[in-house]
Amino acid sequence: MNIPLLSIMIFLPLICAVMIALVRGEKGDEAVIEKNVKNLALFCSLFVFAFGVFLYQNFDPSISGFQFVEKYQWFGVLPISYHLGVDGISIFFVLLSVFLTPICILASWNSIKTRIKEYMIMFLVLESFMIGTFVALDSIMFYVFFEGVLIPMFLIIGIWGGSRRVYASYKFFLYTLTGSVLMLLALLFLYVEVGTTDITVLMANPIAADMQKWVWLAFFASFAIKMPMWPVHTWLRTAHVEAPTAGSVILAGVLLKMGGYGFLRFSLPMLPDASMYFAPLVMWLSVGAIIYASLIALVQEDMKKLIAYSSVAHMGFVTLGIFSFTTQGIEGAIFQMLSHGIISAAMFLCVGVVYDRLHTREISRYGGIVRNMPIFATMFMIFMLGSVGLPGTSGFVGEFLTLLGAFQVNTVIAALATTGVILGAAYMLVLYRRIFFGPSDNKDAAEMRDLNMLEKGLFIPLAFLVIYLGIFPNVVMDTFSPAVAEITSIYEGIK
Repeated sequence: MNIPLLSIMIFLPLICAVMIALVRGEKGDEAVIEKNVKNLALFCSLFVFAFGVFLYQNFDPSISGFQFVEKYQWFGVLPISYHLGVDGISIFFVLLSVFLTPICILASWNSIKTRIKEYMIMFLVLESFMIGTFVALDSIMFYVFFEGVLIPMFLIIGIWGGSRRVYASYKFFLYTLTGSVLMLLALLFLYVEVGTTDITVLMANPIAADMQKWVWLAFFASFAIKMPMWPVHTWLRTAHVEAPTAGSVILAGVLLKMGGYGFLRFSLPMLPDASMYFAPLVMWLSVGAIIYASLIALVQEDMKKLIAYSSVAHMGFVTLGIFSFTTQGIEGAIFQMLSHGIISAAMFLCVGVVYDRLHTREISRYGGIVRNMPIFATMFMIFMLGSVGLPGTSGFVGEFLTLLGAFQVNTVIAALATTGVILGAAYMLVLYRRIFFGPSDNKDAAEMRDLNMLEKGLFIPLAFLVIYLGIFPNVVMDTFSPAVAEITSIYEGIK
């Protein structure tokens, strides 16, 4: 196919962002301008989503290599190329990005009241950088997109966030930027050693085993913070609490997955000896994250904080599966990331629904709202059950496979990680009971209206995916299995 599909998907949101920036009107036409800006941003994101669906329909799942490849020389002196492509792993993260972006724009339709033009521009720029991160096949290009994501997210939190938004945005920016500086040094070292920035060549030509450990640690600093792994997770709680609803959706749904994607694209294939050496450390850190974050979630009184800590625990399952180096573990980790991207996005949207009505996230302020919000209670239940890994939901498949992969490597670690499933069920069921069936003296909560048509339109596709992927996981797994097989084949030789 000669259509530069990936370039279109990257640059179309940027073009629309420029068009929105150029929208002008007479004084007194602010309402019309805001409506036009929203419509343009929505239509653009829907067009990009349509291109994503077209990309998936034309992707050949039987091929393990990269498809839709575009490659052009970027710098005349340095061997840095504009190199794009997708494989069975990255295509689903692209789809997740283009699927959640229009949902974020619609979720902000009535809740964002100030600087709407700038807000929509930030989300379109963010979409462009997210897609670029997952399709870049040049390490320097990957770094540009990987770091570029920080800028719009920093502004989304810092301008449209809560009362401590400035503190939260700076903490988010400084944490992630610090780790990424080390990653840049690692990429430059790989260029000096191998003589190229081409990711496909770097994957096929690992450097000497004695040098891999230092490069691996540099990558780990960046990807662990991005996920985030315990104990470098503290920025996530603050960022989630202060971010607007759509900011939390895209942060949990896509941005956290960039760390796991980095492990799969860089650490495992490029640094196999170092990955094997540090695997026990990562697996124990993963268990610590699962248990620690779950226990902290149990005592939270803020809904957003509880869901943020649940994200830390779920990402612990991801790193546990990735560094098991087993087919089941890695496939489970990828599936867990996709499932968590859908479920966590939906959970933060649920928080946004009640926050818009009552303007508080304190769990104790709600109670018994199942009587006046039955449709919302049903949707929340689906996402809650998916989060705890109920069989028949997408959450079960990822957790089961990651634990299965971990059991093949270390039964003690796997057994400890399994306690996270129990604790996860505990804090989510307690949350659901308190909000929907618990006592409440707040009359405003008892008078809240149920979901409107826009909110139903946001939740129905998310709920459908949670159930559909739980019943038919092979729809996704058959596509990324060949790419996973390439990674695991490296470690079969090492073992």
